[in-house]
Amino acid sequence: MRKLLQKLLTKPVAEMADRLSSRPNKKRVDKALSSLYKSILSRPGKKGPVIQFDVNRDKFIILSDQHKGARDDMDIFALAENNYLAALDYYEEQQFFYVNLGDSEELWENLFITVKRHNKATFDSEKRFINRNAFLKIFGNHDLYWGNDPLAAVGLVQVYGQAIKIYEGAILQTQIKNKPLYIYMTHGHQGDLQSDGNWFSKWFVSDIWAPFQAYLKINLNTPANNDQLKTDHNCIMYEWSSKRENTLLLTGHTHQPVFKSLTHIEKLYDELARAKKKNNPIAITELEKQIATRHIKGDAVPDFSAYKPYYFNSGCCCFDDGDITGIEIAGGCIRLIKWEYDDQKNSTRVVLDECKLDELT
Repeated sequence: MRKLLQKLLTKPVAEMADRLSSRPNKKRVDKALSSLYKSILSRPGKKGPVIQFDVNRDKFIILSDQHKGARDDMDIFALAENNYLAALDYYEEQQFFYVNLGDSEELWENLFITVKRHNKATFDSEKRFINRNAFLKIFGNHDLYWGNDPLAAVGLVQVYGQAIKIYEGAILQTQIKNKPLYIYMTHGHQGDLQSDGNWFSKWFVSDIWAPFQAYLKINLNTPANNDQLKTDHNCIMYEWSSKRENTLLLTGHTHQPVFKSLTHIEKLYDELARAKKKNNPIAITELEKQIATRHIKGDAVPDFSAYKPYYFNSGCCCFDDGDITGIEIAGGCIRLIKWEYDDQKNSTRVVLDECKLDELT
């Protein structure tokens, strides 16, 4: 029956998905991001908290897009699970505050009861942060369930032992050089017609449309798996963040790490230009090799623009090689980090980039 339905419905469903997809619209995204930002600042606790922190003492780890599944052939988190668990062990030992930035559970393809059954280890590991009041969970478009379903509180009790509040965003606030610095965190799907509309559209997508596409095994046309949508999405985020003084924007959603408004390949091109200026043949050769590798993986040639370095993206915890990326804020710095497997399949932490927060104010 499924094969028959796939044959009959794949084309019309794919065409409809493209029309209703998360193709970004600058005006709509800008309005949604701004509205949420103002709401959190004016009414903390309703759509998200404002968390005051000491830039030199407090520590945060921001991870997103685990897409925990059912350990089947559609579960993109399975390979990364051990890296994720190793990372949480490290951040718990180091007493970090954990911000889970959305799409933690893949609830477009799976029922919650299925995800719960196959991810006990990860839920138990996250629970440690909850027990010391160092956990914040934000919903994304693939786990709208947490912000949309009346039974969500029951599910939270089942996996965490208590019903915690789930938010749409949050703001970290501190003082640097006698000036305020705001770090605005949200999943990044704001303005998406599929999942950021009215209550009916959210219900239809999360409970009807997405399960139907999952049954047909049709991949949604979202920024996570479409290079052009990633580029369009990042440009809109760059523009929004560049208009705000003393505000950093930190999202997930695209599965593409961004640090100081540059994707990884953009940073490589920037380093290559500097290496050529310094006439460093060893660095030039290595950077050209890395750039060629990124192009093989599908990264597009960057278009450098004069945006301020205020946009960051945590990447994801479900890369196809098992790597996970995230953003650390600690010791007065902000860092893009990666956890990867070494030759013995042990998980290792790698700092990909970092800068001091006072350089961004």
